[in-house]
Amino acid sequence: MKAVIPAAGLGTRFLPLTKAQPKEMLPVIDRPCIQYVVEEAVRSGITDIVIITGRGKRAIENHFDRSIELEQRLEENAMDKELQMLREIEDMADIFYIRQKNPLGLGHAVLCSKKHIGKEPFAVLLGDDLIVNGKPGISQLVETFDRMGGKAVVGIERLPRESLSKYGVISGEEIENGIYHVDDLVEKPPLGKEPSDLAMIGRYVFPPEIFGHLEKTPPGIGGEIQLTDAMRLLAKQEGLFGQIVEGRRYDLGTWFDWLRANIELALERPDLGTQIKSWLQESVCEKKQ
Repeated sequence: MKAVIPAAGLGTRFLPLTKAQPKEMLPVIDRPCIQYVVEEAVRSGITDIVIITGRGKRAIENHFDRSIELEQRLEENAMDKELQMLREIEDMADIFYIRQKNPLGLGHAVLCSKKHIGKEPFAVLLGDDLIVNGKPGISQLVETFDRMGGKAVVGIERLPRESLSKYGVISGEEIENGIYHVDDLVEKPPLGKEPSDLAMIGRYVFPPEIFGHLEKTPPGIGGEIQLTDAMRLLAKQEGLFGQIVEGRRYDLGTWFDWLRANIELALERPDLGTQIKSWLQESVCEKKQ
């Protein structure tokens, strides 16, 4: 299976930090957030990855490309550990890049990958959703996709009602523990109009039929082609399932979750955890005084 990672957004919620760098390159401790997403795909057995980019996203390509000068410098200075780390990044997957020339929405970004994907099922991983779990989030969906006979599967998460207006929300019937047959989807419902408390998160597995539905989807608000609209057609004609993804999720499109991810993941690292914990305890005690 191939994977598509849309990474063409402007990152306006993180301005001015994203004025000159892609939001997908924002660091989570020692790696840009998009590397975590690529690693999730690779740990799921997916090594053919297409990243949908836009203007100003060259840093993403450079990160996964070779840096001959840097490698030579590391070799000269016997920095073997750092050199090995660079080569693991460069060799972890076959990564291809397609530019979304016009900012026409997530649905259009996925549609840009049609020629590369062909007539095969594929995974979609959004570059600003980080899922931490022993079993990769997309791997969980791929298993359900296979078990359900190749029907589309979207990752979902149960959220507080006040947070649902920022997400696509499904309605449907639970057919197994944590797996729902989706009847309908609503993109960013107004407060009080949510069909459920189950929000779609940035993990999907699609059959190739999704491309036909995207081609039929008219532009919506802002002239964008909404992936949710195409998924509604897919749900009615071919079928769609929602699965609660096990793991800890960070929405790296928000300041709070980006900061939370850095702190919580640092606490779990042997080389940083003790120092970070002591610093946090001292800081909290000082604030209370």
